[in-house]
Amino acid sequence: MKVKAIILSLAVGATLLVGCGTKAADKTVPTSTTKAKTDVVTTASIVDQQVAFQKAVSKDGSWIIAITKDLKVDKEIVLEGSFKVADKKDKTKQVPAGRKFALYAQDDKRVKTASYTLTAPKLIVKSENSKIQGGTFVGDVYVEAKGFTIKDAKVQGNVYFATDALKSAFKLDKTGSISGTQSVKK
Repeated sequence: MKVKAIILSLAVGATLLVGCGTKAADKTVPTSTTKAKTDVVTTASIVDQQVAFQKAVSKDGSWIIAITKDLKVDKEIVLEGSFKVADKKDKTKQVPAGRKFALYAQDDKRVKTASYTLTAPKLIVKSENSKIQGGTFVGDVYVEAKGFTIKDAKVQGNVYFATDALKSAFKLDKTGSISGTQSVKK
């Protein structure tokens, strides 16, 4: 009788665990959406495949897109959507979050341990306050939203801005670089 109870308990436990599993390429868990405006609360998406990457950068994707190895994407990348995260001072409130390409790995102390290269023919930035950080993007970047930043990263290509105002709002930190031109291209 005890054996049946143990087997039944194991079967129920295994069934519950299988239902809670996630795919490695899909770690995005949107927790709320509104119909009036794309407004998603989300976590990071850790990807190493082109298909998962394209899903992560979409308007229904995730706030942070972190790659775990050098990645080549054959199609243009369109980074769009608005996201929210918990406020650092008041966890019960949600605040807007800029999207981020994390092209690096880090340890538990947030020290960068590796840098990766993301290659694509074109990156179109439509999400406000977006950032490329910690690695290299190979291709041209087209900025159509305010607040774009390159932080501790390299762009091997050109950066084009839709307006003069977007170009003026652009931030390139002292550890970032662009090999091509920075210009307004309408």
